[in-house]
Amino acid sequence: MTSQPTLPKAGNGQKGHEPHHGSGLQAGLKNRHLSMIAIGGVIGAGLFVGSSSGIATAGPGILISYALVGTLVVLVMRMLGEMSAANPTSGSFSAHADRALGSWAGFSIGWLYWFFWVVVLAVESTAGAKILADWIPAVPQWGWALIVMLVLTATNLVSVGSYGEFEFWFAGIKVVAIAAFIVIGLLAVFGILPGVHADQASFSNLTGHGGFLPHGPGSILTGVLLVVFSFMGSEIATLAAGESEDPQRAVTKSTNSIIWRIGVFYLGSILVVVSLIPWDDKAITDKGSYVAALDSLGIAHTGQIMNVIVLTSVLSCLNSGLYTASRMAFSLGERGDAPRAFARTTARGVPRTAILVSVAFGFLAVFFNYEFPDTVFLFLVNSSGAVALFVWLVICFSQLRMRRIIQREAPEKLVVKMWLYPYLTWAAAALIVFVLGYMLTDTEHDGRETVLLSLLVAAVVLVIAAIKQKLGGSHRTASAAQAAGTDPAKVTAAD
Repeated sequence: MTSQPTLPKAGNGQKGHEPHHGSGLQAGLKNRHLSMIAIGGVIGAGLFVGSSSGIATAGPGILISYALVGTLVVLVMRMLGEMSAANPTSGSFSAHADRALGSWAGFSIGWLYWFFWVVVLAVESTAGAKILADWIPAVPQWGWALIVMLVLTATNLVSVGSYGEFEFWFAGIKVVAIAAFIVIGLLAVFGILPGVHADQASFSNLTGHGGFLPHGPGSILTGVLLVVFSFMGSEIATLAAGESEDPQRAVTKSTNSIIWRIGVFYLGSILVVVSLIPWDDKAITDKGSYVAALDSLGIAHTGQIMNVIVLTSVLSCLNSGLYTASRMAFSLGERGDAPRAFARTTARGVPRTAILVSVAFGFLAVFFNYEFPDTVFLFLVNSSGAVALFVWLVICFSQLRMRRIIQREAPEKLVVKMWLYPYLTWAAAALIVFVLGYMLTDTEHDGRETVLLSLLVAAVVLVIAAIKQKLGGSHRTASAAQAAGTDPAKVTAAD
C-alpha cells in the first residue's frame, strides 16, 4: 500500500537558515520587509495599466469582476498560508505540491512558475525602459532595459536583505500612492476636496451611462479574464517567509491581511475611478484609468506623476520577479529537480547561480522582445499567461491532501486553517477550472490562444517530469530525504 508523504522534521522544510558559509538561504528579511512585501505584492503594474481595458469592457460592473477574482485569491492564499505556516520554505507551493501530490507536481509547477517570472522580467524591463527613454531619450530604450536589469541583478546578488530593503521602499511608494489616490478621489466624490470643483465626480456614475452593467451580465466574466492576471504576485510573501526571522509569524500575518489588502487597494481604488468619471469616457482608454481620473480633478502634471508610480511598480515587479524566479530555481535545485548548482549559496546566503541563470533567460527574452516581438516573444508571453491559474489550481489540490497529512503528523502546526475545509477548497478549484474553460471561448482578448499555448508548455513540462521520475526517481528521493531530514524509505513510499 502506498503511504502518505511525511512532513519534514526541520521546521522550515529545508536545510537553509544555518549561519555557516554556503550552508543555504539565511534569515535576512526583517519583519518590516515581509510586511511591505505582503502589502505591495498585491499592487502590480497591471492594476495601473491594465484596469482601463477592464473598465471599458464591463463598465462599473468591473467591480464585481475584481471582487470575484479577489475572493478567489483570498481563498487560494488561505490554503497556501495553511501549508506554508506549517512548513515555511523557499519553494512554497512547489515544495508543498512535491510532498502532497508527488515529485511530478512539484517539478512541473515549479518550472512553469519560474518560466512565468523570467518572461515577466522581459515584459517589465521593457515597460520601465520605455518610460525612462521618454524622460532621457539620449539613452536608447534597450540601453535602459539593460541598465535596469543590471542594477536589480546586482541588488539581488548582494544579499536577501538588500532585496528586502529595495522592495520595502518600492512597495511603500505604491502603497502611499494608492492610499493618496483613494483619499483624494473620495473627497472629490463627496464634494469636499479643497480647491477642486469636479463636475463629473459622483456615485451616480456607477448607475448612469447605461447602468451598472451596460454590456450585460456576461461582461462580468469577460472582465474576470482581463483582471485575473493582475493579482499574480500575492504568493510572493510565502516564498520570502522562508528567509525571514520568524517564518510562521510572517506567513500567518500576510495570510490574515490579504482580505483588507485586496479590498482597499483593488476594489477601493477602482471604485474611486468609476465614481470620478463615467466609465465610457474616452480618456480612460486613451490615457489610462488612473491618469484620466486625476485629470478630471485638474491636478497638474498628472501624467508624469503616474509615470513615476508606474515606473516604481515596474521596478518593484522586476525586483520581486528576479527574487521569486531565483528562489524557485534554488528550491528545484535543492530537491534534485534542477542542476545542483542552483542550490549553492554564497556566504551571505544568496543563490548566485540561480539568480544569474534566471537573469540570463530574462535577457534572452528581452532580446526576443526587440528582435522578434510578434513571433517568439508573443509566444513566450501567451504560453506563460495561464500559469497563474495553474499555480492556484495546484495549490487547491495540494491543500486537500496536506491538511490530512498535517492533522495526522503535526496538528500543532495548523496555526492557519482554510475555512470550511474541504468545501471552499473544492469551490475555489471549480471556479478556476470554470475560468480556464471560459477563456477557451474568448477569441476577442486572446484567451483561447493563451490557454492552449500554456497547456502546450505545461504538457511538455509534464512529459519531462514523467521521464525524469522514471529514469532517476530513486536518486531524487534519496537526495530529497537527505535535504528534508526524513527517512528515505518514507519518501520513496510517498512518491
